[in-house]
Amino acid sequence: MEWNKKVAVITGAGGVLLSAYAKELASKGVRIAVLSRELKHAQRAADEIITAGNVAKAYGCDVLDKGSLIKTEEQIYKDFGQYHILINGAGGNMPNANTTNETFTPNDLNNPKVRSFFSLDSNEIEKVFSVNFLGTFLVTQIFAKRMLGVKGAVIINFSSMAAQCPMTKVLGYSASKAAIDNFTKWLAVHFAEHGLRVNAIAPGFFLTNQNKTLLTNPDGSLTERSHKIINHTPMRRFGQVDDLFGALSWLCDEEASGFVTGSIIAVDGGFHAYSGV
Repeated sequence: MEWNKKVAVITGAGGVLLSAYAKELASKGVRIAVLSRELKHAQRAADEIITAGNVAKAYGCDVLDKGSLIKTEEQIYKDFGQYHILINGAGGNMPNANTTNETFTPNDLNNPKVRSFFSLDSNEIEKVFSVNFLGTFLVTQIFAKRMLGVKGAVIINFSSMAAQCPMTKVLGYSASKAAIDNFTKWLAVHFAEHGLRVNAIAPGFFLTNQNKTLLTNPDGSLTERSHKIINHTPMRRFGQVDDLFGALSWLCDEEASGFVTGSIIAVDGGFHAYSGV
């Protein structure tokens, strides 16, 4: 594939994993539109790409604001022309959409320090669904229209192992990522006859700023939850950012994966394949 003729639009690219995606594609010659809700975060990632001798431009954009998306899409098209790769990476979780404990006990009901299933705030669950699912839906709605019929056009959504193997505590996050998997397959069927492939990458467990408090103690040591994850991961480690690059490059390359659409690619060290026994 002639990578230097491609343009990629990446949302959430101010974060650790998605900025790494942006840098990896840029290193191949892809021109990158770096999107983040905070322009300064997008600019930081774009500057790193430019410093490395590649092409990128930063855009501040709220994936839940349709007007912001429309203006950003129009500006990207003016700046780069036709884009070919859309990576929906914006998303995350919120502490108040999690239960305190992994499983319920009756004592949870009378303990004000415990957030049980019964005391979860529906507004917080809605916020997580919005940033993960609606943010992906709206971005796709605005950007995919210009990708129809374009050779090599591909959408890559950002799923999670929590979609296939729901994790304790993170109810809102797990359910919203399951919605991403379903949406990916729906879109793949909907656009298949118009040359637009739609797939998702489902990372296993990577240490990021968003999950750091769940997986590490204040002194940097691993939490009990981390040890559970490692023990359930046949490769016995957390993922490293560059573990994602092979799947990313393969899905972007129409010569390598041109007959692949509607797939959720697990990059998880075998987590989803292991029953625990």
